[in-house]
Amino acid sequence: MKAILYFGHHKVGSTALQSFLYQNQVALMRQGLLYPGVDFESLSLTLARLLGELDISADQAAEMLEAQTGPTPMNAREPHNALAFQMIAQTHKGKAPNWHPLLPGTGQMIRALRMQQRFLRPSTVVLCSEVMSNFGADHPELIDRVREIYPEAEYSLYCVLRRPDEYLVSWHAQRLRFGNKLLPLNGGALQTYIRGIHFDYRKVVEPWRDRFPGATLHLRNYTDVLKSGGSVEDFFAETGLEMPAGAIPAGRANESLPRAAMEIARRANQDLPPREAQEMRQYLLTCDRHVTPVPNRDVEMFGAEIRADLAERFAPIHDWLSAEIGRPFFPDLDEMTRTLPVPEAEATADLLARLPLSTLPNETLRSFIRTLAREQAA
Repeated sequence: MKAILYFGHHKVGSTALQSFLYQNQVALMRQGLLYPGVDFESLSLTLARLLGELDISADQAAEMLEAQTGPTPMNAREPHNALAFQMIAQTHKGKAPNWHPLLPGTGQMIRALRMQQRFLRPSTVVLCSEVMSNFGADHPELIDRVREIYPEAEYSLYCVLRRPDEYLVSWHAQRLRFGNKLLPLNGGALQTYIRGIHFDYRKVVEPWRDRFPGATLHLRNYTDVLKSGGSVEDFFAETGLEMPAGAIPAGRANESLPRAAMEIARRANQDLPPREAQEMRQYLLTCDRHVTPVPNRDVEMFGAEIRADLAERFAPIHDWLSAEIGRPFFPDLDEMTRTLPVPEAEATADLLARLPLSTLPNETLRSFIRTLAREQAA
């Protein structure tokens, strides 16, 4: 049996790939590819979808379809993130995040993975988790535990990395979207990132490579992934998997905050009660329905001095990545030092000045925006 492990990185299309694997689970199983669940929720949904393919009554089919409406549970769509979070949580004697609720223990989850392999007899198993990119830096023993899930498998590893200046902005926006209270990216937050996996990509890749000797390593530049059609197309092409006929497309997943809105979201997380901050973030994710922010491609989040420092710090990391694949990993690395035309503060002020207050959902948010706009104008 082959086992393919997607172990990172964040913000490079992993959610779209997970959505595709989940939505096409039955069709993929017919081809011998298993995207396995890890808990009662994910396994029950898989069973319902399999039964829906059988000759059952119309009433039964309607009931099962009704039960599956609404947002897809994260435990079902991203089961291996659930596994990774639980592995980290149990290592620290903590808890997995609340968007992965009521998880069984790691041992039970691994047993579920093994039992599906034992009884369904797939030719290929795919485990897909960007959360596993965290293992190498702090808990490489967890990589060993992943390898031991299927000790006899022929393993392949797949990892996508994004040019760090672009990635750091996207990762910071993701954390803001999740409600984290953060310093500005160029005002302290950046220093916490460059010490870990969100900048030192060698800490992500090398421990996996070393603990899977002989495994094929697909190390991919995000730009090349986009050129190949996206995360789903690249993953299937690189690993030699067959795309199922009539597959359900994943669609766009994991929307990001516009760069012009990031400081507004950051202040909302700091200044507003949790519920109102969430409403503000949700509004900002869709604010382009009412006003067009300065395009991301034009908004400068760092400044020339920080960009030069980032490029110097990343040079030895890039040398290592390039040696791994035998060519420059990021051929456009020089772009790291190029400043974009509109500073973040100007883009934020422009958005604040043009947001139609009548489109905000309540007076609390309208007052918040008015206050920020006055501060920007002062």
